[in-house]
Amino acid sequence: MTDIKICGIKDAESLKKTIESGARFIGLVFYPDSSRYVEPEQARLLSRMAPTGVRMVGLFVNPDDSWLSHVLGIVPLDMIQLHGSEPTVRVAEIKSKYNLPIIKAIPLAKKEDLEKVDTYIQVADWLLFDTKSENTTDHGGTGRTFDWAILKNRKFSKPWMLSGGLHAGNVAEALSTLQPDAVDVSSGVESERGVKDPLKIAEFIQTVKNL
Repeated sequence: MTDIKICGIKDAESLKKTIESGARFIGLVFYPDSSRYVEPEQARLLSRMAPTGVRMVGLFVNPDDSWLSHVLGIVPLDMIQLHGSEPTVRVAEIKSKYNLPIIKAIPLAKKEDLEKVDTYIQVADWLLFDTKSENTTDHGGTGRTFDWAILKNRKFSKPWMLSGGLHAGNVAEALSTLQPDAVDVSSGVESERGVKDPLKIAEFIQTVKNL
């Protein structure tokens, strides 16, 4: 079965529904400019609610060591997601310094964007493919999809997640086209930008589980 990651959780109600519904990965956003940003102290409380087997993922955008150390000193995370323009050497540094599995996001708009995969796959534990935005301040959660055909029949030596504009209405089509190890959703389970909807969370997860 395809695993599920719900990203941008900020409150206990949404987290509870996400866990009850069967998501394996919970994304906590530590990018202060995001509408889904969660304060480290609140994130610590949320992380304590997660049962064994649910992986708490911290999403960062081009973080420096000071910010990473601050957050990780407060929040017990299982994985780090790098969603900025971090070069491979920086990804390797972070993995070595903090000794946590790394998810590296790669934005896609055309096949040529896959050229970065060969370098990142050497240093990351997971790949995450998201929609590339012309707006350089967007780092995921835009609600827009990319052409899934870019990834059709592609095989990778590391597990990977499909992200970008997924919701309960299109995830079945996505999974009939591609075979990712996990799907990642944020805006597709929100009532408004940055506000998670527990009913949409449950619907999305159930839709994936029924496939």
